Amino acid sequence: MTDTTRIGTDIGGTFTDFVVLDPDTGRITLEKRLTTPDDPSRAVVEGIDLLRAARPGLLERAEVLTHGTTLVINALIERTGGTTALLTTEGFEDVLEIRREVRYDAYDLELEFPRPLVPRRLRYGVRERLHASGRELVPVDADQVRALVDGLAADGVESVAICLLHSYAGGDHEREVARIVRERRPDLWVSLSSEVLPEVREYERTSTTVANAYVQPLLAGYLERLRSALDARGFAGNFYVMQSTGGVIPLEVARTFPVRVVESGPAGGVMAAARIGGHAGIDDLLAFDMGGTTAKVAAVVGGQAALTHDYEVARTAHFRPGSGIPVCTPVLDLLEIGTGGGSIAHVDTLGLIKVGPRSAGSVPGPAAYGRGGDRPTVTDADLVLGYLDPDHFLGGEMPLRADLATAAIAALGEPLGLDAVATAHAIREAAEESMVAAARVHLAEMGLEPSRLPVVAYGGAGPVHAVGLARRLGSPRVLVPPAAGVMSALGLILAPATFETSQTYKVKTDRLDLELMDELFRQMEKSAAQLLPDQEGGHVTYTRWADMRYVGQGFEVSVGLPSGEEWPALSADEVTAQFRSAYESRYRRSYDDVAVETMNLRLRATLSGDEALQLRAPDVTGRPLADALKRHRDVHHPEGTSRCPVYDRALLEPGMVIQGPALIQERETTTVLDTGAMATIADLGVISIDVRGE
Repeated sequence: MTDTTRIGTDIGGTFTDFVVLDPDTGRITLEKRLTTPDDPSRAVVEGIDLLRAARPGLLERAEVLTHGTTLVINALIERTGGTTALLTTEGFEDVLEIRREVRYDAYDLELEFPRPLVPRRLRYGVRERLHASGRELVPVDADQVRALVDGLAADGVESVAICLLHSYAGGDHEREVARIVRERRPDLWVSLSSEVLPEVREYERTSTTVANAYVQPLLAGYLERLRSALDARGFAGNFYVMQSTGGVIPLEVARTFPVRVVESGPAGGVMAAARIGGHAGIDDLLAFDMGGTTAKVAAVVGGQAALTHDYEVARTAHFRPGSGIPVCTPVLDLLEIGTGGGSIAHVDTLGLIKVGPRSAGSVPGPAAYGRGGDRPTVTDADLVLGYLDPDHFLGGEMPLRADLATAAIAALGEPLGLDAVATAHAIREAAEESMVAAARVHLAEMGLEPSRLPVVAYGGAGPVHAVGLARRLGSPRVLVPPAAGVMSALGLILAPATFETSQTYKVKTDRLDLELMDELFRQMEKSAAQLLPDQEGGHVTYTRWADMRYVGQGFEVSVGLPSGEEWPALSADEVTAQFRSAYESRYRRSYDDVAVETMNLRLRATLSGDEALQLRAPDVTGRPLADALKRHRDVHHPEGTSRCPVYDRALLEPGMVIQGPALIQERETTTVLDTGAMATIADLGVISIDVRGE
């Protein structure tokens, strides 16, 4: 082992994954443990201890440990955050329930919305008022605020969200209220909307700030316990947390802005998929991550993963925008589907087999785990069909029970007159159809054609189902990267440190003040740079863009702007023309007779310096493909049963070609090649699969 290493650890719904990367050689070490839902940090520490036992001195030599966690989104969905109070401008205490006054389903007379994270009794009005320009109209009534804060103790409040009217235009009033809160109750966590989301739209800003405050005590305590456990084992490196944008931030910043890690784990996999695609010369692709609990799909276009600022959690209606809690910080635009290896199959009211969204998770897990689960899952179906080796799951560390899987599958199919194999095929088909249907809608909303996008497949179950998914989508190619089963954890190591910030600047483009825009961007650059890790050995680059719209519209289109060194490379007319071009590209039309306005300025600060981190290509020894052939196994394909060759991925070398049907087995996953698929081992050991067999 060299002097330094990097460690990535990602907590999923079923498994917690680990990757150790040696930056000098590109060699990686992998580990996987069942997630411990009662205390997710326990699985992390257990996995680290296993790695330390295999590599003494690992933590002492670790330069960076990056963590991805589902703790924040789980807390928002399961309502396990801290008791939170909201201090808002007097008269605006009910914004969380008034919402946008828009029905996400106009014809549903029993429409349901998520219950607000802060109950009405803990929402307090503060006497103060700002003008929309930021000018003070009514000063903060400090005595009233002190009285409000002193009364919080009786309600057991742990965290306070401060969201005052028009504070996006000026945060002085919020900072004054925060000063009083911290003076009177230094034990409370405090979130300010002028720091969390300094943008117009009162409901979204309030909702996001409340969500930040709600999960802050939970995430902060969790990260502190985890850091203490690592420190006690000799870790002295930098502790980073993956953001929802695919960039990492220091632990201290994650504690301040926990809503930025709401999609922490999945983001790592998407960033790694983009990196793998770039190495293969593919700029546009579909990242497909299928783990034990869910499947995720995300588009990468032009080498960049798409971002969205209109994100919701805890939706009461599946796939219905407006039915959830807005968390309007930047998030990778990915779609999460309740279809994973542990998703439970059932028969619906029409007598059809459906899969998910309920999952067996890690406790009790699929029936095959032998841990008490008796409901049939996708993993059980894959085992019954022969796609999984019961003696090689996790490299043999966790043998699977084929008898229990068969019994669970057979029990589901018996009322339908199906045997275990036929039922398993139906489960697999239902799982893939549900993923494909959701992916098609997601890509169509982005204006993308799935048949033009190669699929990069990863996650423990991703390579098992990738070829079937690609065929149904019409995609011509599948790439299975090295360490596919733990790729989200690998992406944590490869991701750069980034921070995104925003500022409302609402003005018609015929009155744009380019000097003022530049000044606002430079202020944002200064504040963002302070939230990045130590910049020694790297430099910060800034990306600018603006949210723009036609006057009268409700939502915006983002338009890229020149960097500070090039400013002002565009005139106001040219900025307007760029918006019209971007709008037409997205909606296939533009309106030359309608005025245009900017709404928000956005900035991304990226700490460069880790671009040289590379994976290690497998050694080329010239061995024949036959050396990688380990055994044959009966596999039940839809077209019949065959004696299928099983190859050891660790022994495959660039240039080798495998014709399906075949299985390529590794410790964390299995790549399934069906009849007609042809795999070529490419650079870095990537399995490149032509699903047409050409």
